[in-house]
Amino acid sequence: MQRTVTAMAEVPQPLLQAYSALPDTYDELLDASGNPREKYKFLLNSYQEIGEAELELRQRELARLLKENGVTYNVYGNQDEKARLWSLDMMPYLMESTEFSALERGLLQRGELLNTLFKDLYGPRRLLFDRVVPPEVVFAAQGFLRPCHNLYQNRERELLFFSCDLARRSDGTFVVIGDRSQAPSGTGYALENRIALSRVFPSLYRDSEVHRVAMFFRGMRKALSALPRARENREPVIVLLTPGPENETYFEHVFLAGYLGYTLAQSTDLTVRANRVYLKTVEGHQQVDVVLRRTDDQFMDPLELRGDSLLGVPGILEAVRSGNVSVVNPLGAAVLENRSL
Repeated sequence: MQRTVTAMAEVPQPLLQAYSALPDTYDELLDASGNPREKYKFLLNSYQEIGEAELELRQRELARLLKENGVTYNVYGNQDEKARLWSLDMMPYLMESTEFSALERGLLQRGELLNTLFKDLYGPRRLLFDRVVPPEVVFAAQGFLRPCHNLYQNRERELLFFSCDLARRSDGTFVVIGDRSQAPSGTGYALENRIALSRVFPSLYRDSEVHRVAMFFRGMRKALSALPRARENREPVIVLLTPGPENETYFEHVFLAGYLGYTLAQSTDLTVRANRVYLKTVEGHQQVDVVLRRTDDQFMDPLELRGDSLLGVPGILEAVRSGNVSVVNPLGAAVLENRSL
């Protein structure tokens, strides 16, 4: 997301000689006349001034930074390249503040809708009784968890985070083509991308007046800390639950846990006693208030969900029912990823 920066000169054409827009599509870089969009002119002029040779050096520097920081995306079923180095292009995706504001309003409305839909499907089910949604769309979906019925009616907002897959129509308007609600990922990679690019292009990054993403993470920490906990008048104990190093986004789990100051835990690090979740430490068991999970719904509790799961915590669903722990996003949120809805 970026404010508009007025270029001092037209973009030199040699930089765009090998580039052309596809017909009948919205091109992010070029307008309908084939000229660079205003928001990209400053960036293109800056790259032209830097020069091709220097850009190649900075591309190598960018790859070195990502490798040194261990930024990877694990690939399932590929033994030759199981931990693939994160790929980051030096050409960022730019969005002006006014353009993002309209998109933001739509996403906020969508978030409210998904939260209301989630609470209804696991509560009164008015949408089913009123025949707005066919019952088979819900009950036949893998993401619907029957053990979670009537579990989410006490709080106004249960769905704290979600992400969307977006696409542009040919007229430039955005459409949502998919929702990610059970364990949305990508924020850690976005933050790492910003950090790496700001080191490779420090002056360009500063002069472009880029909006910071720190506010999002501050809001994230505030939202998690405000969740109800079994014991008041103390700082909440929050853990980030990861499936482990074999997960495709394991780097992000480690990175976010360190950045947010949370304990990174696997299922074997947690235990449930008397319907309370505890973290195993060298000093004994420490009660956990919030579990920020990156484990899919079905694997979270082998006692009530998928019995062969080694990634979940036995009894955690009963701990949620008892109000002794909050799981974010709530168990059963995968039902919102059903495209039939």
